[in-house]
Amino acid sequence: MTARPSLTFERRCWEAGEATVVGVDEVGRGAWAGPLTVGAVVVSSHGRVNGIRDSKELRPKVREQLFERIDDWARAWSVGHATAAECDELGMTDALRLATRRALDVLGAEPDRVLLDGSFNFVDWRPSTALVEGDRRCLSIAAASVMAKVVRDRIMSGLATEFPPYRFESNKGYPAPVHRAALATHGPCAIHRLSWSFADALPNAEPVPSAAHRDTTSALATYERAFAGPGETLF
Repeated sequence: MTARPSLTFERRCWEAGEATVVGVDEVGRGAWAGPLTVGAVVVSSHGRVNGIRDSKELRPKVREQLFERIDDWARAWSVGHATAAECDELGMTDALRLATRRALDVLGAEPDRVLLDGSFNFVDWRPSTALVEGDRRCLSIAAASVMAKVVRDRIMSGLATEFPPYRFESNKGYPAPVHRAALATHGPCAIHRLSWSFADALPNAEPVPSAAHRDTTSALATYERAFAGPGETLF
């Protein structure tokens, strides 16, 4: 049976006087291309959005529906990213910290407590608690996973037109067969994580010159263009 996240952990914090509790979760850690994305959500103590689960347990259509409902319900939410180049330069742990800092910096709420998924507490600059299987047990963490997943999926779909051979609209940068085949034929593109072991055996371990965004500034600009469509933004 699919686990149903609850407000148990948030209520403990509220009862301890921690009024603003932020759930944090990441997506994209296992991808070969694209950003590492961290979601942060401050859930409301009033009302409820039914159906929130760890984003990996939800179909894309359901995630999109929940995205809109969480947007209306949550007190605040945000996402932060570390680019592929930053993941290469910093390593995944520090890239995760960077993306989390960026998410919290634009949250619009000062956290009294951060709840995050996993056994490793990487939020060492805020009062924080790591929860094993937090994305299955804790409602704010599960909500953060949904928001992060939907935003990152939209970004990767937007970037797919710049890098068509890799079919990012379908695999979102993860090592699906069509993605592997494109790498074997074309080598990596500008948003691949070149420090990862998969790049060692590729025919050309340099970003394709037709769309090279090798520095952080231009890579972030590419992501920002993907964040927004005509007249709308993703967050």
